[in-house]
Amino acid sequence: MVEDMQLHGLSRSTQQAYVHSIVKLAKYYHKSPDLLSEEELRQYFLDLTQQQKVSHSTATVDLCAIKFFFQTTLQRPWPSLQLMRPPKHQKLPVVLSREEVHRLLSAIRLPVYRACLSTIYSCGLRLSEGAFLKVQAIDSARMMVRVLGKGSQERDVPLPERTLGLLREFWRTHRSPEWLFPARLRPDGSSQPVRPKNVQKAFGRALHQSGIPKAAHVHTLRHSYGTHLLEAGVNLRVIQCLLGHRSPRTTALYTHLTPQVIESVSHTLNQLVSAL
Repeated sequence: MVEDMQLHGLSRSTQQAYVHSIVKLAKYYHKSPDLLSEEELRQYFLDLTQQQKVSHSTATVDLCAIKFFFQTTLQRPWPSLQLMRPPKHQKLPVVLSREEVHRLLSAIRLPVYRACLSTIYSCGLRLSEGAFLKVQAIDSARMMVRVLGKGSQERDVPLPERTLGLLREFWRTHRSPEWLFPARLRPDGSSQPVRPKNVQKAFGRALHQSGIPKAAHVHTLRHSYGTHLLEAGVNLRVIQCLLGHRSPRTTALYTHLTPQVIESVSHTLNQLVSAL
């Protein structure tokens, strides 16, 4: 299965998530998953969604992993796999205000995490995209960052001057020739990138210390970036390109009613009905 995922070009994090899902399936029935019947698979997914009531995202990952394992690796195109669907519900993302983003980033003590999370917000990056940024990705002449996103798709995003200054200041403290946010330099001068889990922990500590009463996580910075651009009047299609969304429906999630959007709509509506 791992070899098949590699041949399909799935990212390392996706491979790990898929393997974890199949391991859960094997533990559920206490036997190798290739020995399961179609009916056992059907009952497992029913239990997953109806009894365990896992989140939509978890159910989606588990379903994708199961379909990949049985359809691609085992070559079993069972009808039940086509019937399985994660429970549908649309949940608006948590969004931080600009002031809350500033408070949160200011509460981060270690420079590596502050620089990494500041870059994630100011460039609208996913956690892995930010943690694994390389020095060569920064194009200071064009003020752009070359991002390697999902499915190995590259995109360029604008680099704010303030962020470039922060990155240069932090780089002088480690001078890694490869990674913008190295975890630790080795004696031979080589390094490894900061671990995403550690970035998540730093975010959680800062969220608690800042006293922001929201169920936020690192990805919330990306949601906030998209929402703040929309509030500032940036076209939704442009935001889609900056975030690397393949479908405009994903970006449309940011059109939820924030206070700034409500104020703008109210002003327009008042103008429309003023002559009635």
